[in-house]
Amino acid sequence: MRGMRLTILGGGGFRVPLVHQALLDDRRPGRVTDVVLHDVDAARLAAIARVLAEQAEAVGDPPRVTLTTDLDEAIRGADFVFSAIRVGGLAGRAADERIALDEGVLGQETVGAGGVAYGLRTLPVAIRVARRVAALAPEAWVINFTNPAGMVTEAMAAHLGDRVIGICDTPVGLGRRVARALGLDPAAVRLDYAGLNHLGWLRGVRAGGVDHLPRLLADPETLGSFEEGKLFGTDWLRTLGAVPNEYLHHYYYTREAVAAGRASAQTRGAFLLEQQERFYAAAGAGAGSALAAWDGARLERERTYGAESRATAGAGLRDSRDLDGGGYEQVALALMRAIAHDERATLILNVRNGATLGLLDADAVVEVPCAVDGRGAHPFAADPLPEHAAGLVCGVKAVERAAIEAAVTGSRAAALKAIALHPLVDSVTVAQRLLEAYTRHHPALAYLT
Repeated sequence: MRGMRLTILGGGGFRVPLVHQALLDDRRPGRVTDVVLHDVDAARLAAIARVLAEQAEAVGDPPRVTLTTDLDEAIRGADFVFSAIRVGGLAGRAADERIALDEGVLGQETVGAGGVAYGLRTLPVAIRVARRVAALAPEAWVINFTNPAGMVTEAMAAHLGDRVIGICDTPVGLGRRVARALGLDPAAVRLDYAGLNHLGWLRGVRAGGVDHLPRLLADPETLGSFEEGKLFGTDWLRTLGAVPNEYLHHYYYTREAVAAGRASAQTRGAFLLEQQERFYAAAGAGAGSALAAWDGARLERERTYGAESRATAGAGLRDSRDLDGGGYEQVALALMRAIAHDERATLILNVRNGATLGLLDADAVVEVPCAVDGRGAHPFAADPLPEHAAGLVCGVKAVERAAIEAAVTGSRAAALKAIALHPLVDSVTVAQRLLEAYTRHHPALAYLT
């Protein structure tokens, strides 16, 4: 059984070592034997390559790692292309967040005005990548982790069809926490989860032929024992009759989220920018262990993840079990193996809707449980979303579609529509000012006319 070639776009990214470690841990036949890291920043590539080399020291026959700044060279010959690019870098994210907060609206990188701004500068690049993959490696599968993941996956699907699949670690973490709270093996449960990326609800937890979610909702102590219970409050979860994805905290507690963001000395993006600049400088200098520097920065990143939302809710520190790996990198590995070796798996993925959620058309990318095999990902049938969820899903999908239209046509009017129609932007006037500020700050948005 031949090995696989994996190309990682955004190969100088901070989380690449998580993917590499998952590959090192996989010793099964047909594993990934060649990894190509592509990035537009050669210095970041070199720094991450040092981390990967240290990771591989204790492993026999690790995957061969190749570095390149040439996109076409990276794509040719790939079996799988993992897209994890960040157009504008963390400096762009920090600007997105601060510009929105200065207007009194949420600036989170994938939610609200900040998410739309990130999408508007990312989509043209993602579409170009999709076109190059279609031309140079038409048999390759693209695994998209580039945010906003649902929006980007849908734009790429126009050129790659079902050969692009979006992944996210948030549903994985939610399912794992709920299963642990219920005393169930996370690997043995089937989750009824539906929505869009960063906008989904867990509606059932099935094991042994029984849905255990009602038992969880009936027990306030257990319901309040894990991250989402602390974030949303047990009364609200029982009112909903479901457990929302953590990003819905921004929708359900918008005033509190904006106030916390404006009161903070720096946004999440600004914090990560400073942290990663220190790491890349240290790793690039060649003194000391790059792996130790990376792991220390990783733990700090994980401990502080979602800190503003937890502070708003009084949720305290993250559970130590949520600081480990096993998130998106494990989803990516399971997805690759299922497709490459026809090993059936069940994963929550971002895929084209088909007839899964009746309120959306067939081409809309949704985040739902899928059966995966050698032919790709096939969404399971799903019960309709309740009205409160359906309204948010339809509203945010309209925003995604307007952003994609803007990226494809260069229409400034479509870009304004994407910002103004977002449920977390409360004024067209504010949306106009936001678009002006974003286009002034980001040269990548010069295409909008």
